[in-house]
Amino acid sequence: MSTSPNDGIFEVGLDRNPANYVPLSPVSVLRRAARVFPGRVAVIHGDRRYAYAEFEQRCRRLASALSRRGVGRGDTVAIMAPNIPAMIEAHYAVPGIGAVLNPLNIRLDAATIRFILGHGEAKLILVDREFSGVVATAISGLGREIEVVDIDDLAMGGERIGSIEYEALLAEGDPDCALEGPADEWQALILSYTSGTTGDPKGVVYHHRGAYLNSLSNIAAWAMPKHPVLLWTLPIFHSLGWCFPWTIPLMGGTQVCLRKVEAKAIFEAIVDHGVTHMCGAPVVMNTLVNAREGEIRTPSRPVHLMTAASAPPPAVIEKIERLGFEVLHVYGLTEVFGPSTICEWQPEWDELSLIDKAAMKARQGVPYPTVEDIRVVDPVTMRDVAADGVHLGEVVKRSNTIMRGYLKNEAATAEAFAGGWFHTGDLGVMHPDGYIQLKDRSKDIIISGGENISTIEIEDVLYRHPGVMEAAVVARPDEKWGETPCAFVALREGAEADEAAIIAFCRQHLAHFKAPRSVIFGPLPKTSTGKVQKFMLRERARAFQSDVQRQ
Repeated sequence: MSTSPNDGIFEVGLDRNPANYVPLSPVSVLRRAARVFPGRVAVIHGDRRYAYAEFEQRCRRLASALSRRGVGRGDTVAIMAPNIPAMIEAHYAVPGIGAVLNPLNIRLDAATIRFILGHGEAKLILVDREFSGVVATAISGLGREIEVVDIDDLAMGGERIGSIEYEALLAEGDPDCALEGPADEWQALILSYTSGTTGDPKGVVYHHRGAYLNSLSNIAAWAMPKHPVLLWTLPIFHSLGWCFPWTIPLMGGTQVCLRKVEAKAIFEAIVDHGVTHMCGAPVVMNTLVNAREGEIRTPSRPVHLMTAASAPPPAVIEKIERLGFEVLHVYGLTEVFGPSTICEWQPEWDELSLIDKAAMKARQGVPYPTVEDIRVVDPVTMRDVAADGVHLGEVVKRSNTIMRGYLKNEAATAEAFAGGWFHTGDLGVMHPDGYIQLKDRSKDIIISGGENISTIEIEDVLYRHPGVMEAAVVARPDEKWGETPCAFVALREGAEADEAAIIAFCRQHLAHFKAPRSVIFGPLPKTSTGKVQKFMLRERARAFQSDVQRQ
């Protein structure tokens, strides 16, 4: 019997076979890059340069060494590291042996890391020594053994907590080890945790097919030429680094590593290495436009800057483009492999003023090249809202570049895919020209510097404070981070606590970037049924921000 999916006469002799069907995987791009561009620089990090031939060998050695340590198909390998070569190499080596890579957010606290390592069942973890302390604390309460590999990078310090150092591990590996990729392109590739809209992190399971397609999509979306030079200002742990660890080798380009996102270092890298492309949340743009005069260096050619997260203010876009950057605004979520819409530029917009151009660029736009469809709908009826730029609806998507689902969370997965569409939880409008624009987030998520922060998680901590009777958290606009948490607190009778004390308490129990930046005391507005009216709190938070700016 034929196994072909075709019908009728087309079934006969037309079955897929190894000659005409190869599972799609982003791992395969490295083999071609090393063959076609063996002498071109693949990765730059400080004084280090790795040409593609050597870079491929390093990835093969890592894959081999992990295999010899018992890592196999379906096993999870975690990594806690900034934007350094080891992070990029792991994106090839781990899935290259059929295992699943679990990049950890370097800003997380020990309790969250412990949860992720346990929930994802990590068998081994690669740890940059800068983060050895928090990882050691996380592992100490894990309740089982996990092998640790230390990464020494640029003499950053930190204790060694592992059984072997990264370069020594590579020395054990075979440079001819095959990076075979998946037997099925639907196979799990990477496990990435997002706090989403609840306090418990959700494990997003990515597949090889989606990452491969989105890697190609990046090229088309950016009209990327051969041999681009990408500066890593976007955390690679965030949404697969938007698939750019695989996009750049497709074009024989260079990836420039950067441990910390600082204005001086960014401008120096741009000029010293001829950077052509970079990505990041609006906080990266704010870092550049607010750089001190002595830190700014003028690029010899325009630098293409892809930005996402909360829409960058038009004024910021205007300022950054005056510095020599060309902004491309995209929109996506962790669950959709990074970018899934693009503000595709139209020629007639060239005649607009600079500020009006910036306003157009702040839209989230149209589907990314390999995204099948994006709609704005009534979330109950699933009917499209009027394309008038006024009527609000939920943004839903359908694409091959959407996650398999949430690990060990069938209920959340079913909810996300209800009705055969992926529900983003974001509210927006559809403009008459077919471009979408986000207006609000339906579940009060805070996006700060490109990172999701759960208001519920913060509220849970606030309620632990002995002096707090009631608490609610909303987003407050912030010039640097886009949004930061603003806490509204009603104290118990007779209790005393000021803003500094409340913030300090939260920082003891949360990753510091999740802690409120401001606290407003007083009774909370409620409905007749006792539900806190968060829309009123958001208005008060915005007013509070305006008052601060006027002072």
